Amino acid sequence: EAGKISLTKAQELLDKYLDQIKAVPHVKEVQRVVCGGCLDFKVITSLNAVAFPDWEAKKFEPEAEFLEALGQIDGISMIETQTYTLMKM
Repeated sequence: EAGKISLTKAQELLDKYLDQIKAVPHVKEVQRVVCGGCLDFKVITSLNAVAFPDWEAKKFEPEAEFLEALGQIDGISMIETQTYTLMKM
């Protein structure tokens, strides 16, 4: 039950930051993934590869603020970030 509460709070936090994330130049889409078994909560922000260096130079704003707030939610035990590429096949 505590895990579901933390997921709900994480979603509420994402809702709070969603407009800021979508406002990052060249963002194509923002996706949220939740694993019902392990209770992972993931946010995927997709943007054109040519825009990535500019966002990286801005430290992926508002990432730091969002991650700090996630860390304040009871039940969230690990926060990680990862950069990868996606390709539709």
